Amino acid sequence: MADEKENCVRITRAAAKRKASMAATIDEERLSKKRVILGELPNLANLTFPNQKTEIKKTRKVPTKKQQKQKKKKVVLGKDTEIIDLDLDIDSRSDDPQMCGPYVTSIFDYLRQMEGNVKSRPLIDYLEKVQRDVTCNMRGTLVDWLVEVADEYKLLSETLYLTVSYIDRFLSVKIVDRQKLQLLGVSAMLIASKYEEITPPNVEDFCYITDNTYTKQDVVKMEADILLALKFELGSPTVNSFLRRFTRVALEDFKMSHLQMEFLCSYLSELSLLDYNCLKFLPSTVAASAVFLARFIIRPKQHPWCVMLEEYTKYKAGDLKECVGMLHDLYLSRTGGVLQAIRDKYKNHKFKCVATMPASPELPLTFFEDVNI
Repeated sequence: MADEKENCVRITRAAAKRKASMAATIDEERLSKKRVILGELPNLANLTFPNQKTEIKKTRKVPTKKQQKQKKKKVVLGKDTEIIDLDLDIDSRSDDPQMCGPYVTSIFDYLRQMEGNVKSRPLIDYLEKVQRDVTCNMRGTLVDWLVEVADEYKLLSETLYLTVSYIDRFLSVKIVDRQKLQLLGVSAMLIASKYEEITPPNVEDFCYITDNTYTKQDVVKMEADILLALKFELGSPTVNSFLRRFTRVALEDFKMSHLQMEFLCSYLSELSLLDYNCLKFLPSTVAASAVFLARFIIRPKQHPWCVMLEEYTKYKAGDLKECVGMLHDLYLSRTGGVLQAIRDKYKNHKFKCVATMPASPELPLTFFEDVNI
């Protein structure tokens, strides 16, 4: 009996030793393996096929700036083909996540297609055909006040553009009394804030900004009415969607402060929100026109358009003539001069005081002729 008991103990000890030895071997194998960071994973296809070897190419070296500038591209203008130095890596050098080099062309082709969608566009004559109590001046006053509200709550520019888009689209399908116009404005900004901002203002904030003229229930009800009228289609492209890319291209042959050009283009684009007549233009047209006029304001003797801008914006100088003329009138306060919120905003030093830059009162007609630049 004692012998059997002793044998059982020996077997148990031997099993424990084998288990410990196996565990140590497994730990050594684990330690010998290298941990892989997600960024180091090779970009290989998920599917593998039998009898097929997978080759991993060496990492491609990023070309230097000098090598990038030496790249050339053929641009066809009319019957003539001209070799012009175009930097093909403008998008790849951007820090903007929406300027992802491999996909940016497809992204902006999709945005151009989407901006022409009837569902995301207001009627260009809704004040004449739909509204009875709202006028062009009332709309301008509302937009001017909303600029102050956006500045008060430090909202993004995209939020402001979306707000005005929702207002115009709602007024295109629903009749609104002038007493409810401000309510429409704050409710549209509430929706845009929820869509675009990380920490949007509360409903109570928008009630407070109207001096409690409207209750929380009023704002929530109008919010529901707007969403139903727009059929919950809130993601339409705005001027701001195109401006980021167009501005980068505009700076390629302009040796100047990037911020000054960006702020001036933003200022001109926001001025377009004040003018009801600008509804006839697509967002990409307004963005391209803002770049055209900004380059003219900065360097009035140099032609504001070039082949590179034509290539990236898909607009010729002649296509922008009417829109540039309207933006020029707004900049010189020939129209909308009583509306000062946007002008005061861009007179601030943090925006490089671009609203105070002098501009020529006349636009040379030769700049809009479609010729090889």
